[in-house]
Amino acid sequence: MDITSFVVTHRDSALLVGDYSTYRAQLSRRLLTVRKKLGRSTPKNAKYTPKAPITAAHIGQNHEFLHLQLLTAERAWAHAMYMKASHAEDNANKGITGSTRRHIISRLHKATKYAEELVELLSDTAASGASDIDVLEAQAYAYSLSGAEELEKQSEGIKSSEASPQRWVKCLTDYSAARVIYNSLMKTTKKDLFKEILASTTDPSIRYVAYQHRLPRTVAVFTVSKRFFPRKNSNLVQAVERLDADALVLEDSAPTGAEPSESSNIPNTITWRNRTANIADAAIGQALASVNAASAQLSAYLSSCGPSTLAKDKAAAYDDVLIASQDAADATRRAIDELEKEGVDEGDARMQDLRVTSLALNYDLVGWRVGRNRVLIGSDDGKAFSALPQQKPRRQRKGGKEWAEREEPTGRKLARLRERVALYDAMLQSIDSVKELRGAARDTGFVAELEAQRAYFQSLKCLNISHSHALLSAPDRALALCNRALSLSTQAASLSSQPAIFPAPTDIPKLAVSKAQTNALTEHLQNLTSHYRGLVTLSHVSANSAIASQAHVTSSAPIVERLDEYPISGTVDLGNLVTWPPRLKPVPVKPLFFDVAWNYIDYPGRARVLESGAKDLDEDMDVEEKKSVQEEQKPVKKGWSFFGR
Repeated sequence: MDITSFVVTHRDSALLVGDYSTYRAQLSRRLLTVRKKLGRSTPKNAKYTPKAPITAAHIGQNHEFLHLQLLTAERAWAHAMYMKASHAEDNANKGITGSTRRHIISRLHKATKYAEELVELLSDTAASGASDIDVLEAQAYAYSLSGAEELEKQSEGIKSSEASPQRWVKCLTDYSAARVIYNSLMKTTKKDLFKEILASTTDPSIRYVAYQHRLPRTVAVFTVSKRFFPRKNSNLVQAVERLDADALVLEDSAPTGAEPSESSNIPNTITWRNRTANIADAAIGQALASVNAASAQLSAYLSSCGPSTLAKDKAAAYDDVLIASQDAADATRRAIDELEKEGVDEGDARMQDLRVTSLALNYDLVGWRVGRNRVLIGSDDGKAFSALPQQKPRRQRKGGKEWAEREEPTGRKLARLRERVALYDAMLQSIDSVKELRGAARDTGFVAELEAQRAYFQSLKCLNISHSHALLSAPDRALALCNRALSLSTQAASLSSQPAIFPAPTDIPKLAVSKAQTNALTEHLQNLTSHYRGLVTLSHVSANSAIASQAHVTSSAPIVERLDEYPISGTVDLGNLVTWPPRLKPVPVKPLFFDVAWNYIDYPGRARVLESGAKDLDEDMDVEEKKSVQEEQKPVKKGWSFFGR
């Protein structure tokens, strides 16, 4: 039947666009529609005739009868809330008295009456077809309306200091019953809807009524609700215990929705930078116990994760501990607000303990947030950026061929880098928010620790932005960003040598950074800076060569004479391959020596040697031999080109 969901949905949808008057008008129109469907409306210009009362059988046959009861109760409640809101705007400093107060109480009484009638109808489960959960939801709704009525009676009633605090018992009992039921439903159904009701309406009301009843603030809300639960109603007790066996167990330290074994783990003190503060508020201790339990579960999950576990799954495991940490910080904030309203001095021991607790819990909350972002980025905090492996389609390619592996597109790489930069921005904002906490600026060592951690993550941010510029072929911008990252990492590394500045990191990634991580980042940035510096130098050489070639300056040599240079300009000037027309200029070649005058000049002594040798040959040779020698002595062209020797 979803009674609670029906009521909360209608309230949220109406109050989102208007006020209680708008909600009341919507309920009136909805009531008229439902009555017409059920045939229980009075026609226009007809005399009113009383209708037969609704029975459990009617609800079993048609759930519109259930909605009729709920809409009627909600309209009466919306009317009362509208009158209270109107009075608060007109007479903010005056209490509600006279006929207005009586009218408000009358509307709340009417809403309670219809809710209690609905509980009686649903109790006949055989005829109505309601389940145990439906009956409990109706009872919780009735108790919450009854508690609102009693709160309105007492809050604007007797103001004398002699008034007995026992007048709040009825209101405390009704709200306690509603809280126990909603808490049991939350643990059973695992719906956040019941948690929102407890946090927004029920718990604040119980805290206020318990204060008026003069109960100590150290008593937790769940303890008050169990203590004032109406145990005389045996049917209600049995129904709640069937739903949750530990719902009514009186344990002073049992947190909301926690197992009884966790009650003994609630801490009484908290340590922050060698200072111990007492936890006087039970709500803070309860929230801290939840944080410890959630962190233990997170540690066990991360230790069991393998290399194939996705980063999103690891980050999702941080949700429980983040919610618990936020609840602890909110509980501390509420406790501080209550002491400030009471006018407690800052020098009071209670206020000092709460300030220390608030600083410790908020720093812990920021640590969990940063740790979650670090898990999303990667194991090395984003120091390296590698392409993701290409996922091949499951279906086979036609012809039985394998799918070719393709490189990750540049657009997808840039998108991943943008996601990283957004996570780094969130980390830096979280670290800056800690500095604004009261008492943080006075601790110089703590501020130095935050500055060092901020420098480390800002260095990683600059590094990832430089990767994006490198992908876009802008090495000069990448070099500037990498140099900035190197200076930041050097600053973080210099501070990491002080143990008081950088605490030892835990197994769970949080805000703490180790000395090895800062040193590894500095070394990586030094190598990367040298790499980008070389790329920038090559790009400048290439740019100068291209400019000279495009300008056709006289000093620019043709391509054939610059083959030994690297790199050659990106665009080859086809009009400057060689020098044309050729110019007369010395060419470096192997030297050649020519003695052209040898064939034409008779050197001294050369002719006589030739004549004497010829006579000796004539005397010794026959005629045939002489002929052959003469043929052999015929001049033959020798040497280079047409020159002879």
